Amino acid sequence: MEFLSMTIEEHVAIVSINRPPANALSSGLIRGIDQMLDAVEQDDAVRVIVLHGEGKFFSAGADIKEFTTVSTGEEFSKLSSAGQHVFERLENFSKPIIAAIHGAALGGGLELAMGCHIRLVTEKAKLGLPELQLGLIPGFAGSQRLPRYVGTAKAAEMLLTSEPITGTEAVRLGLANHAYPEEELLSKTMELARKIAKKSPVAMKAALRMLQYMKTDSYYEGVKAEADSFGEVFVTADAKEGIQAFIEKREPHFKGN
Repeated sequence: MEFLSMTIEEHVAIVSINRPPANALSSGLIRGIDQMLDAVEQDDAVRVIVLHGEGKFFSAGADIKEFTTVSTGEEFSKLSSAGQHVFERLENFSKPIIAAIHGAALGGGLELAMGCHIRLVTEKAKLGLPELQLGLIPGFAGSQRLPRYVGTAKAAEMLLTSEPITGTEAVRLGLANHAYPEEELLSKTMELARKIAKKSPVAMKAALRMLQYMKTDSYYEGVKAEADSFGEVFVTADAKEGIQAFIEKREPHFKGN
């Protein structure tokens, strides 16, 4: 849990992502989230988890520079599957997890937030999946979760244009629960967390378990297909160009191969 810190107040575990400057999701940070879940799962003092980012962002996305250390499609597919596993664990977790989103939740950052049960946002927060801007696709089940919240047509627009939506729009579309001014986000999040923490832990666990029955076999087939495609796309020339352009802070020039 190198990039995470945790405090517990009134049965609420407040987990902070602290990997400046953008809280980028490295494989190490994702493993830290998995370890955090291990720590709170058996702790009866914790009934609700609040996840938020330190600094300017919730999480601005995956660690693109780390991608340059991976070379084969199979390795990229394994990287995708590992992240999918942790975010699926979030969604299936036996205790409620609330994402408090400010600044930006982009790419892997939004995929992390979509794994949480509840999302509270600032009005001006930016939420999106900009992977196609880099010649890539989402790799942590974003292509499967986003349509469940905003509908297929809006998900297609967000994916294909790479343009984010605001926190206010995210609430209107059903991607987030409530939007607040930035200075109120954490206090409103804690207010909701404390309200939930007063409920029966046994009943909460059962209620969260029931929510998972909405998933279908096609959802899991889609998640598996996303991981496979993630690896296939990552070894293309366009992906290499997109990643290099991101690192060099310039527009990519895609050629379709």
